Amino acid sequence: MRFEDQRKLMIKEQIIQRGITEENIINSFLKVERHLFVPIDLQHLSYHDYPLGIGAGQTISQPYTVAYMLNLLDITSTDIVLEIGTGSGYQTALLAELSQYVYTVERIKVLSINAKILLSEMGYNNIYFQVGDGSKGWEKGEPICKAFDKIIVSAAAPTIPKSLLKQLNDNGKMVIPIGNRYQQEMVVITRGKNKYLKSTYGLFSFVPLIGKEGWHL
Repeated sequence: MRFEDQRKLMIKEQIIQRGITEENIINSFLKVERHLFVPIDLQHLSYHDYPLGIGAGQTISQPYTVAYMLNLLDITSTDIVLEIGTGSGYQTALLAELSQYVYTVERIKVLSINAKILLSEMGYNNIYFQVGDGSKGWEKGEPICKAFDKIIVSAAAPTIPKSLLKQLNDNGKMVIPIGNRYQQEMVVITRGKNKYLKSTYGLFSFVPLIGKEGWHL
């Protein structure tokens, strides 16, 4: 089966049939070719419903998990988004389709460089990259951006990093898996004028968020 057909089947069976039907999300998954973001020897598994290794001990999340997190964030075309955990760049590309600008942080330099090369070759010009401690957010990143409309964290933290809370705009949303190293709850934080509202959604398993405000090596 062609990759295009596999992608359409993935969207139908793994995303739409599981309740995610927002047109902008579906269109982004149709456009972004997941097989380009995994190692060549794993490309035949690109559209299956599980995470895949991308090197350096990291993974690309299963398609449904990515769609689920994007759905929780309710991203609009004018949003400025902070992504923690660039990985191979798959979710970054989806975010670039959905929002105005994406600022993405990756701890592992080779992953960030490879994602930047690939996404640039694909024609994305609304993405900014930083190599650094994702638990600190866009701290000291270029160009300067101190607050974001949406924040998505693709690694698990033991608690919600205070630096990320501070970088969330009023009425902004952050989605982040919180728990131990083996199982986490999906947490959505919405920032009000004087408080943060917290909601939880289901159990997941992510690689750990390594950093000063995450897990230590």
